[in-house]
Amino acid sequence: MRLIVQRVSRASVTIEGKVTASIGTGLLVLVAFEADDNESDIEWTSGKLIRLRVFSDAGGLMNLSVQDVGGEVLLVSQFTLYASTRKGNRPSYLRSARPEIAIPLYESFVRRVTQDLGKPVGTGQFGAEMRVELVNEGPVTLSIDSRTKE
Repeated sequence: MRLIVQRVSRASVTIEGKVTASIGTGLLVLVAFEADDNESDIEWTSGKLIRLRVFSDAGGLMNLSVQDVGGEVLLVSQFTLYASTRKGNRPSYLRSARPEIAIPLYESFVRRVTQDLGKPVGTGQFGAEMRVELVNEGPVTLSIDSRTKE
């Protein structure tokens, strides 16, 4: 399971010309799954995401989590995070979980992040053509991978 996490002052998802989800201060998270990801990956990754200290404290140091600042989370599925560009110029997505595996994992991840955060999270729509807009603060952008635990 792989996440790209961006600290934002605002972010939104638009599908077919309609804003379907938006957040203020918080984390925009792009998420992808491999076929062998499971509930332990979801549990570890959600905990890491919610406790990630990327917001500034009164002293200007990144010591606060999204929970600490009362922030929001927007989760967007993005299978292209597992693209391989090793051969040629056309990316291969063979490592990405097929929809029949990825959709239940994504739904489980949404539920787990909602539980860990203690409030509802915004989401994109799995498999939809989406327009994601954001204002990245810092900029702060991190990757989290459940395989490497980094």
